[in-house]
Amino acid sequence: MSAPKQANIDSAKTILRAYLENKGLRKTPERFAILEEIYNRADHFDVDELYISMKNKNYRVSRATVYNTLDVLVDCNLVTKHQFGRNLAQYEKSYGYRQHDHLICTDCHKVMEFCDPRVQNIQNMVGDMLKFNVMHHSLIFYGSCQRDPCDNRRENEVEKDLQGVPARPAEVQTTT
Repeated sequence: MSAPKQANIDSAKTILRAYLENKGLRKTPERFAILEEIYNRADHFDVDELYISMKNKNYRVSRATVYNTLDVLVDCNLVTKHQFGRNLAQYEKSYGYRQHDHLICTDCHKVMEFCDPRVQNIQNMVGDMLKFNVMHHSLIFYGSCQRDPCDNRRENEVEKDLQGVPARPAEVQTTT
């Protein structure tokens, strides 16, 4: 593991330890194992993905422990919770990672991140103009990705075909 990544994990553990002490909560090994698992990930995840990942690595954690720990990690700003328009909450690590915004493909549901300093400039300008202290923001663009292998889009098209609804307008072939 790279030194900066391990340093980030160590700092996150220190923050969690201080938060738990301040709130009078138990410092269980499971909470720290879940934190480490999250900070070793490079993607957005839902509760079940995290739970299955922990189980596959032979951690003894219950689904309830994962839920409860995620609530604690969100509360102490180590993890960010997103609701990307579906009924499924997704999470990502937040400590020591650059501010970014999201693109969500409505076909394949892939979450893509982007960072553009102009967004921060707009936030600062609006805050100054309206005399408002902006603490954070969330910007999400929804649309269709144009990636050629969009597996979920193909699956959705097959489902529509099976339901008798054309996935795309039929192509007109002309002969000359």
